[in-house]
Amino acid sequence: MHAAEGYAGELPPQTAHEWMQSGEAVLVDVRTDAEREWVGFVPGAQVVAWKQWPGMALNPDFDARIRALAQQRKPLMLLCRSGVRSMAAARRATELGVTAYNVMGGFEGDLDAQAQRGHKNGWRNAGLPWRQN
Repeated sequence: MHAAEGYAGELPPQTAHEWMQSGEAVLVDVRTDAEREWVGFVPGAQVVAWKQWPGMALNPDFDARIRALAQQRKPLMLLCRSGVRSMAAARRATELGVTAYNVMGGFEGDLDAQAQRGHKNGWRNAGLPWRQN
């Protein structure tokens, strides 16, 4: 785990997977419905979009949905495409009084030298479970 400003910290994908499997924390996918549908998703992850397509406006239900998940009294681990939106979402969850972590590299990871995701870091690159419709 790495330190972070405004939320509990940065988790490597492997740690997030271990915590999810052990029930120690709840994985929350904050990507849009379209991203999960077309790019893939983590089985068992909770879904609470941070921003919504089209226009990428903030999800008006985000706060209420995060508070509902927090009733499980477990930390939340937030996951997006590359770890940027989930960082903002983790800060917001923390403002709501929730212990929230960001999953480093997100689902697809950072861009590589060829401007492609999925080859450098992130959930998929780590070989962790995911599915596609």
